Amino acid sequence: TSSHTRVGILNNPSSKIKEDNTVIARGILAAFLTQTNSNLKSFLSKLTKEETAKSLAAGTKIVKFLIPGMDGDTFEKKYNTLGLDLIKTHQMFCQEVLKLLPGQMAVISNGR
Repeated sequence: TSSHTRVGILNNPSSKIKEDNTVIARGILAAFLTQTNSNLKSFLSKLTKEETAKSLAAGTKIVKFLIPGMDGDTFEKKYNTLGLDLIKTHQMFCQEVLKLLPGQMAVISNGR
């Protein structure tokens, strides 16, 4: 509700990290790294819908869900080159530093 709010995402998957089960996570990370705030918010809203997840799981390419105004070329390049190591690093941080169990969710406010 505030223009002074910052949002970040850390992935803490419960299953083995593979390309086919990280489509949404990689899409979110690629969007955070390449898009403006207004486009990011709209894209994330679209990407986190259940029907979108089902469609992606069925093999639909993520670029089909880009919204008007997004820099599609930059997004696609980042998405295609974003390795699984970043998600593995997130997972390690969540489990080693934050002491979360695999797949456990948490909200951190004001860095705490």
